[in-house]
Amino acid sequence: MSSYWPILLVVFLKICSAYKPVVLIHGILTGPASMLIIEGEVKKMHPDTIVYNFGQYAGWSSLENAWHQVDELGTELMSLCKVHPDGIHLLGYSQGGLLSRAIIESFPDHCVKNFISLSSPQAGQYGTAFLHLIFPNLVAQTAYQLFYSYVGQHTSVGNYWNDPHQHDLYLQYSSFLPYINNELNSVNSTKFRDGMLKLNLAVFIGGPSDGVITPWESSHFGFYDEDDNVVPMHKRSIYRKDSIGLKTLEDQGKLKMLTFQDVRHKEWHLNVDIINDAIIPYLD
Repeated sequence: MSSYWPILLVVFLKICSAYKPVVLIHGILTGPASMLIIEGEVKKMHPDTIVYNFGQYAGWSSLENAWHQVDELGTELMSLCKVHPDGIHLLGYSQGGLLSRAIIESFPDHCVKNFISLSSPQAGQYGTAFLHLIFPNLVAQTAYQLFYSYVGQHTSVGNYWNDPHQHDLYLQYSSFLPYINNELNSVNSTKFRDGMLKLNLAVFIGGPSDGVITPWESSHFGFYDEDDNVVPMHKRSIYRKDSIGLKTLEDQGKLKMLTFQDVRHKEWHLNVDIINDAIIPYLD
């Protein structure tokens, strides 16, 4: 019987050293193909890792209402949790990072261990450069007239458009961002916070050369005040009131804010150095 011990030891060590599965959620107007470099690097650096590169809401369908996307993507993620009860890691790029956080909040029984947000508008978006990628004729100053309406709230961009000069209209009409950020209390507020606090680690990545996420500090929960000055996360109510658990996560050593220079928005998920420095270390 002792002859089996070497084999059993190898199997045991392989099981113990196995990496958790990774779920990838792409950004706006793209699809799973855009995440293939990340997928490849994960498998290269962490051999045998199972990677689920979600393909729903690719291309123009990525503009569909954010809650619709969260419901469908979250349901699929929860089905993976049944297959992987020991947990998975979740990474979302750009809009996908915001949707990923909404999934974590909306499905508090999730099995996500580490969450990575790669250049995502976590505090919202307010910038003409971003708009012109999708709506060439809109400008930031008047976009609220579309987005803060019944029609505008059918679009994902409208769901996280955050005009600092139209804050009352934002709270009145926006059906997504003020809720998942617990700026407005709802029957789900406690659930949303609980979903975040279940994480072992939350990593938010961004940088000043992004050029699309506006302000870029939104990727770190910073945002404009009414005078267009950027207020960093630690001075905003979402942190001070611990609305979604950011302060608690930080106090527990479970929150990381990573800043990288000279990285454009369309490069984050393609830059192998960024992937190896800012993503792979948090997928153990």
